[in-house]
Amino acid sequence: MLRTHTCGELRPENINEEVRLSGWVQKIRDKGALIWIDLRDRYGITQLLFKEEDTKPELLNKVRSLGREYVISATGTVIERESKNPNIPTGDIEIKVTGLDILNPSKVPPFTIEDNTDGGEELRMKFRYLDLRRKPLRTNLELRHRMAIEVRNYLDQQQFFEIETPYLIKSTPEGARDFVVPSRMNEGEFYALPQSPQTFKQLLMVAGYDRYYQIVRCFRDEDLRADRQPEFTQIDCEMAFVTQEDVLKTFEGLTTHLFKNIKGVKVDVFPQMSFDEAMKKYGSDKPDLRFGMEFVELNNVAQGKGFNVFNSAELVVGICVPGCAEYSRKQLDALTDFVRKPQIGAKGLVYVKCNPDGTFKSSVDKFYSQDDLNGWAEKAGANAGDLLLVLSGDANTSRKQLAELRLEMGNTLGLCDSNVFKPLWVVDFPLLEWNEESARFHAMHHPFTSPKKEDMSLLKSDPAKVRANAYDLVINGVEVGGGSIRIHNKELQKQMFKVLGFTDEEARAQFGFLMNAFEYGAPPHGGIALGFDRLVALFGGHDSIRDFIAFPKNNAGRDVMIDSPSPISEEQLKELNLSVDIEDAKEL
Repeated sequence: MLRTHTCGELRPENINEEVRLSGWVQKIRDKGALIWIDLRDRYGITQLLFKEEDTKPELLNKVRSLGREYVISATGTVIERESKNPNIPTGDIEIKVTGLDILNPSKVPPFTIEDNTDGGEELRMKFRYLDLRRKPLRTNLELRHRMAIEVRNYLDQQQFFEIETPYLIKSTPEGARDFVVPSRMNEGEFYALPQSPQTFKQLLMVAGYDRYYQIVRCFRDEDLRADRQPEFTQIDCEMAFVTQEDVLKTFEGLTTHLFKNIKGVKVDVFPQMSFDEAMKKYGSDKPDLRFGMEFVELNNVAQGKGFNVFNSAELVVGICVPGCAEYSRKQLDALTDFVRKPQIGAKGLVYVKCNPDGTFKSSVDKFYSQDDLNGWAEKAGANAGDLLLVLSGDANTSRKQLAELRLEMGNTLGLCDSNVFKPLWVVDFPLLEWNEESARFHAMHHPFTSPKKEDMSLLKSDPAKVRANAYDLVINGVEVGGGSIRIHNKELQKQMFKVLGFTDEEARAQFGFLMNAFEYGAPPHGGIALGFDRLVALFGGHDSIRDFIAFPKNNAGRDVMIDSPSPISEEQLKELNLSVDIEDAKEL
């Protein structure tokens, strides 16, 4: 064995034991008569001690030849550490080394392999295998590992059956862009990588496997953000013979189980809020409930007073920010600049200070009297010392803009505590959304989502008003996952495809296998997919999912470590029937 113990294992009870440790050189401190080495492995750090007076010269020479990140194996005796380090578990002991082997030298790393590194993100991604040696990333991947185990433990206890589904599937026109894979053996034809195992898990319900799950890799060719990657992992689940409430209850149980066993936190309240209510109160279908600042509509108290910006607006809407009436002009100008940013797009911001003496000061004083502004304050539930922030314009746009401002205020005021968790089910989504470019309806979730029974008659007469039997799990403003009760009736599925603009031939070509399966006793079924990367990042207290994925892509969708994507050879292109003759290309 190249080690008897790990570098995080030894304690005072091991004193006087002969041990062998192996790992990477973290630091070397050479004081002449004494040399210390911090030896690191996945489990921790142990200090090695070399005393010049009782160490052989050839061993000292070997020690002084070492550099950072050399891989070594050291043999010696565990002794009590004179200068103890309370910051590490092994800080009470050290190893008095009698023998050392250099297992592999190392080039000087391009950044320090420490908790607080000096490497930028792009450099660390290029040398990801070095970055993964740092404790913060190791802790993140350990969290991911533990959460995966707990997910499996819970679902196994609930009689779920883990089943793998194919990665090479059929491309479908709905949803995000597919990654496509050319088939060498079927010229001119392509597989797609799955955006989710949706149709396969529905087929498993038809097959009688009434509780399925999979911690599965999925792929979407879409623009990237901090919480998105082209390949990602989801906890994919489906259940047969269930209602919406059955699914919600089951996955409230999973969420509660994870919080209890991973975070030691009790979370047992999962309120439900309709999509319409969420948009009206918070301007978002994933509201953060860790703080208030619900929207208040001010049309009836703010319009008709000569201020044309409000008079011409479809909606005048604001939030009450507690205790911020003392904001300076500079701070208010900064908020105005924030809402004017291109990604938010508001033209301006109106404020009302509710002064401690009961008076009001606003940016529109010349249009509104003190009594008018008092009416605003009463409607918003504002008290002395509070600040009203108001936007106006198109209703949907103004709500989305105010949602961004609300989150900005929540973060600025320290109301978004990463140790507080507020889960929420958002339900009753619209089944369909109109797309101006394609001039047709698109499924808001996917085309297999069932309409609510009470809205079924509207599917022909007024599709825009149909609500979906769908639900999203939101925690602290993060959409952790979503699902729905599925259509399990062939005729209803055909009707849905028709509303979505599919001809019968197109529907059969794309989804004939599923519709055929529905003719062989398909049970009522529904499910959910939870974004595993997002869930782990949430538990880890981060916004970005990258540091919870071993080998992530950058903002451009590239793996800069292996330099991918990259060109392939002309020979490979020919095998795949993708080669283009240069002269033909010129003509094209």
